[in-house]
Amino acid sequence: MNDIINIGGLSAAPGQRVHGYITIGNGEFSLPATIIRGEKEGKTVLVTAGIHAGEYVGIQSAVELGRDLKIEKLAGTVIIVKVVAKEEFEQRHGSLCRETEENLNRVFPGKKEGTKYEKLAYAVVEELQKKVDYYIDLHSGDDYEKLTPYVYYAGKAEPEVTKISRQMAEQVDVPYMVKSEVASGGSYNYASSIGIPSVLLERGQMGGWDTEEVRSMKRDVRSILRFLGIYDGHRSIRKYYPLNVTDVQYQSASYTGLWYPQKKAGDLFTEGEILGYVKDYEGRILETCTSYGDGVILYQTGSLQVLKDGPMVAYGRISYEEDDRKEKIAAYWTKRSDSFLEQRRAELHSPLAERWLAEIWKYLPEKEAKDKLKILDVGCGTGFFTILLAKQGHEVIGTDLTPDMITNSRILAKEEGVKCDFQVMDAEYLSFPDGSFDVVISRNLTWTLPEAAQAYKEWSRVLKPGGLLLNFDANYGAVNFAETSDLPENHAHNQLGNALMQECEDIKRQLPISSYIRPAWDVEELGKVGMERFSLDLGVSQRVYKEKDEFYNPTPLFTIAAYKAD
Repeated sequence: MNDIINIGGLSAAPGQRVHGYITIGNGEFSLPATIIRGEKEGKTVLVTAGIHAGEYVGIQSAVELGRDLKIEKLAGTVIIVKVVAKEEFEQRHGSLCRETEENLNRVFPGKKEGTKYEKLAYAVVEELQKKVDYYIDLHSGDDYEKLTPYVYYAGKAEPEVTKISRQMAEQVDVPYMVKSEVASGGSYNYASSIGIPSVLLERGQMGGWDTEEVRSMKRDVRSILRFLGIYDGHRSIRKYYPLNVTDVQYQSASYTGLWYPQKKAGDLFTEGEILGYVKDYEGRILETCTSYGDGVILYQTGSLQVLKDGPMVAYGRISYEEDDRKEKIAAYWTKRSDSFLEQRRAELHSPLAERWLAEIWKYLPEKEAKDKLKILDVGCGTGFFTILLAKQGHEVIGTDLTPDMITNSRILAKEEGVKCDFQVMDAEYLSFPDGSFDVVISRNLTWTLPEAAQAYKEWSRVLKPGGLLLNFDANYGAVNFAETSDLPENHAHNQLGNALMQECEDIKRQLPISSYIRPAWDVEELGKVGMERFSLDLGVSQRVYKEKDEFYNPTPLFTIAAYKAD
């Protein structure tokens, strides 16, 4: 990697950051850019902003990325074009061409001989896109658009290109991602059609920008670069794992008039709901904007006026079935179910069993000797807690998402001679009636859940008033499961092999809870769902895992005990 690359007259050698202008389109277009090259070899990523010159969050993010990305963390090259529609940006003309009123993001791949924007698009394709391995395009809401943050990924491309594009989108900390169903017109759409995995990020609105939006967009770009193996560093704290949105509808106005939206960007709605009205100056309704189906509003006109044939609202259907994390999680734990059976079989007859009971007894509500507690062991695995508590005479139900875990739970309960019920069930959507249990207990589950806040809501729902929620977990997002060198040779993680532990680590990185500050986050969420009288204990591991043996857990556990409001 000793060669010097030249992009439009701007040259950079390994280990260099070069600011300046790139000249493309036979010298017609001179665009502000930064080229950053790491000392190590790697792929090349193109980052563009200002395809729409009035979308400032993307532009400011590109400016700061050019300054802030660290050369020592880079393996490969990042080319950042800070404003593509430079003339329109500098003249504050907005997002359409001053000469032709064309939208640049509708004319790709452009033409060598054509209008100004057709020539610009052609030059971007031939002189920028075709020289890179990946592409990230930064946008925000135009001066009349209100939007919820989301990301587009390329869908009309070869399967492997679409797969990588979606994986890039999954790194972005936004609630929704949209699969593009066109192969041209937009810059990133066309790049994907010629084999370049591509995404388009949307943050900010109404032609404005602020430091938090820029900070978030920069973090998103770094997260994508890390995923691609181009940038080193710790995974950023994130709030969302984007859900896929399909069947996107772009509803345009039939009249020029005054626009009165009835929803906000990011709102959910059902089919047939009124999304807004177009009225005249006397307040008479010219047009009613009604939803064609259930969905979420991605963006809508935020200005008072709406133009004939101009956008009113864009929305799509949330495709929960395309969120495959639970399938991946269940498949992973299926592979581990037999080893879990052997572990829990041994653990039940080890000193850890009595130690765990001692931890649990600290919190269980006092009952008369003849009274049984009705207990739900959620995420029971192969039934360790379920069986322990059933042996104490309580009525215990264990649930788990993985059928093989439930099968092995029943085997273990039969061996131990105890009666308890085991059911395959999603911890985030329990099928029990409200107020069914005195106690809900869990060990090492919440860190595995795609929507842990939803799980806490359900666990609170099925508790009786005054009931106890007892959760033993750890801040597993802060550790790397693929690193097992410090564990005993006979530890389960060393017996599983690197491939299985890396699979667990890869799944964990897709879960928002891995980036939360725990247990502070848990307490906050539990407070939202009616839990009170909290007790926290950060010393449970010291009391339970006294020996560094096959059961040893190197990540310190915490205990959260919370009681449902009476």
